[in-house]
Amino acid sequence: MGRGETNAKKRKRLSEAKQSLTKPSATVQNGTSNGTVAEDTSRPTAVYKPTKGRDWTVSVALPGSIISNAQSHDLKTSMAGQIARALSVFCVDEVIVFDDGNAQTFHQKSTDEYTGKSNPDHFLFQLLSYLETPPHLRKHLFPIHPNLSSAGTLPSLDLPHHLKPKEWCPYREGVTLPGADERGTLVEAGLRIPATVPDLIPENHRVTLRFVPGAEAAAKDVNSGEIRAEAVSPDEPREEAGYYWGFSVRRAESLSAVFTECAYEGGYDISIGTSERGVDVERLYEGDEEQIVGRFKHLLVVFGGVAGLEVAVKNDLELQKLGAVEAKTVFDRWINVCPGQGSRTIRTEEAVWIGLMGLRRLVANN
Repeated sequence: MGRGETNAKKRKRLSEAKQSLTKPSATVQNGTSNGTVAEDTSRPTAVYKPTKGRDWTVSVALPGSIISNAQSHDLKTSMAGQIARALSVFCVDEVIVFDDGNAQTFHQKSTDEYTGKSNPDHFLFQLLSYLETPPHLRKHLFPIHPNLSSAGTLPSLDLPHHLKPKEWCPYREGVTLPGADERGTLVEAGLRIPATVPDLIPENHRVTLRFVPGAEAAAKDVNSGEIRAEAVSPDEPREEAGYYWGFSVRRAESLSAVFTECAYEGGYDISIGTSERGVDVERLYEGDEEQIVGRFKHLLVVFGGVAGLEVAVKNDLELQKLGAVEAKTVFDRWINVCPGQGSRTIRTEEAVWIGLMGLRRLVANN
């Protein structure tokens, strides 16, 4: 058989396969035939669909020192990307990067320079903040920085608020433009034209927009010169409409500051520390009453670094003043997210995936 014959057959086979995707297929189900159209699996279908407002939150805290364990800039960036993906997939609302006192750092006057080695907390904070920001806003909010030189190679988070220009949602993230006057403020929100809000807001500020009635029609009408919206709290899409609206990022100077600087009224009502010396995560569902976790308002899950949370507690002066000797006494629950692990160690970026999966039932049933 010649080469030309082989290529001809290949082209014919590809043409037939393409046609089969566009024609109704006579599939046989339970012995009967129907004319259902073949399902198009070329595009993702797992689009987040809100059901009702949600006033409870899930927070994750982890030390920036894990960045020091990566040997190159690309590996540091990749690690931040893996963590950001896990936070997004499991709908985490807040992430706190804390200093566990275990990073090998040296004094650096400015964070305008590369901080992957000198200040790993800042490096992780900046990468997570950048990745959570909708792509069309990044050029406005993040100047060129050495820390972000490889961020473009990371997989997209594809969060619900990372909307494309032709996608519509009652809410959007935007950044204020210069020139605010008595008519209001223009906000770049990735639409055909900037949206207009009635408030006077300084330029280059990120804002959450709620569109007024008629805004969708105006956005689609090329002859319309104005898209009206209102600036609202970043929590409103979650609390009022039930959207997962990404995660906020904050830094804490110590493990104790994760708790004391909590922005939620009343703080975290349930805190879970993770360690290979903790109890099986399944005890949260089927253990005794002291271990089972019921409904919560603000859940905090804390992961340790290379040396574990024990080192973070030991290096925390405030916790030492309170007499915290064992790390498990700092948290409401002390769990092992992967009992019987085959490897001697589980890296923090792996533990985040494993832990959030193990706690998925707890969150889903809340």
